[in-house]
Amino acid sequence: MSEARRVLADVFGHVDFRSQQSEVVSAVVGGSDVLVLLPTGSGKSLCYQVPALVANRRGAGTTVVVSPLIALMHDQVTALKGRGVAAAALHSNQVATEQRETVRSFSRGELALLYVSPERAAKESFRRMLALVRIALVAIDEAHCVSQWGHDFRPDYLRLQELREVVDAPMVALTATATPIVMQEIERFLMLREPKVIRGDFNRPNLRFGVEHLRTQSSRLAALEAELDLAGLRDRQGDGRAIVYCSTRKTTETVAKALRSNGFPVGHYHAGRTRLARERAQISFEAGRTRILVATNAFGMGIDLPDVRVIVHFQSPGSVEAYYQEAGRAGRDGDPARCTLFFGPGDLATQRRLAAASSGSAALAKRRDAAIAAVAAYANGLECRQRAISAHFTGDTDHPACGRCDCCADSGAVAARREASKPAAVVIEALAAEHQQTIVDAVDRLTRPVGRSNLAKALRGSKAKSLSRGGLLTMPEYGMLAQYDEPSIGAAIDELLAEGRLKRTGRKYPTLWIPGKPVRSTRGGEIDDARRPPRRRRASSRGGAVARALDNYRKRTARKLKWKSYMVFQRRVIVEIERQQPASHAALARIPGLGPAKIERFGDDILDLVRQHSSDG
Repeated sequence: MSEARRVLADVFGHVDFRSQQSEVVSAVVGGSDVLVLLPTGSGKSLCYQVPALVANRRGAGTTVVVSPLIALMHDQVTALKGRGVAAAALHSNQVATEQRETVRSFSRGELALLYVSPERAAKESFRRMLALVRIALVAIDEAHCVSQWGHDFRPDYLRLQELREVVDAPMVALTATATPIVMQEIERFLMLREPKVIRGDFNRPNLRFGVEHLRTQSSRLAALEAELDLAGLRDRQGDGRAIVYCSTRKTTETVAKALRSNGFPVGHYHAGRTRLARERAQISFEAGRTRILVATNAFGMGIDLPDVRVIVHFQSPGSVEAYYQEAGRAGRDGDPARCTLFFGPGDLATQRRLAAASSGSAALAKRRDAAIAAVAAYANGLECRQRAISAHFTGDTDHPACGRCDCCADSGAVAARREASKPAAVVIEALAAEHQQTIVDAVDRLTRPVGRSNLAKALRGSKAKSLSRGGLLTMPEYGMLAQYDEPSIGAAIDELLAEGRLKRTGRKYPTLWIPGKPVRSTRGGEIDDARRPPRRRRASSRGGAVARALDNYRKRTARKLKWKSYMVFQRRVIVEIERQQPASHAALARIPGLGPAKIERFGDDILDLVRQHSSDG
């Protein structure tokens, strides 16, 4: 470790490591595979950068770093070069001459670190190149992306185990947001060899976590303005910044517009904007010209601004992991910062809709339901927020109370605010066991799956027109739960889903059904919904976000090459790309009208655009 500490001091200017950093660096320098779970802002990059430089000084070769974002790679390489480190990156935004020069430097053993995307690392051509170069270490950053249960799943991460076939070097996998189950999957999917598992302390002593139970958008906007004013962020000049996270692009734009009209210096960022607009929003925020940024989860990974004083989640995210990763971008300088989550029943409905729009197995849908339920449990809890977060990631419930969060300050006031946020005479009650069974019996009696809202209405005895089909008005359980309000029945349905006594069916319009029970088709046959093939999406004449991004890309490329737009690729190619959502060059090869030459020339850019624009985030 003496050599590692010299590198830390000489190159990075730090006197010593933090406690967990020292443990990780010692294990990596010692040649072990290591699995690292350290909270956001704890300095994970040094855990592989320092061992990389130690190994390079010993003549052991180059460290290959797999990183999921081009912007993140660019920032780290630029910072390392500024410290005199021989570092480079290979990615699709580079011109051909820059890529060739990087490959030559790597092949000659002149680089201490080479950053690549998981998509490039999965290429056979890249693995062939690795076999010819001495590799000291392989570092997998944001390793939770390997898990389908994680919130940032990237399919090409599953192929990183293939690096083991050509590289006989230690591997370190690092993440800030992985539950115990995801940690097990990282170890298995990356084929880590008896790894040393190092978990950090998730306590952030300078952060104050809090939850506000707010049902309406107007009440949230008022609370948001109060948070920003408390931090002194209305003025264009001053210290500190704020990030406001929203679940959808539409809400992002609405919130940004409302703040701007009330005099706040604000920008907005989401994947539906053009690349130039996103870059301008990010640069303006980082330069301090706009001190507030309203964004979806498309913004943030790799962002390391020291003075973010406020993080507000205007809508609840889909998992505690996503929430903590985003909230953890506050207070990187160690000064006090506030992380506030706005929460209401509508947030859960939004997340269910977003989850339903995503593809995946029945098991994955069940895990998404559990993740949403975990967010609700966090928001509704009356015990220390920091303790709840630590328990979620480590399984350790003995973490001391932080003394700073809203619950530690006054759990009674938190409970009172929660009750005040509910409409008059509406209190979510827990349904007795026999009444939960009534819900299950009602679904089992029906001849086809039923929507959550319609089921709750029928059990309360509603005469809504939407209940006229499917036997809801004639089932024996109709009106049997009239003593409960609709939110209480809805909460019981969510519990039954989490327990597996009910399941979700359908994609665009999720419905409820009994696990294992076949769904009868209208022709008298039976269809197991879990095996039902996904419906093929029909592209509209204009197309969705992917189609618009590809159309803009081919226009820009045609101008640069002085071609006609159709020479880049034709409109029917765009339609097929949006329909098939390819995630690899092999998948692109199945797109009619693209061809090997176009894939070689434009493939990486196309895949980047599909990844950026294929979801509402």
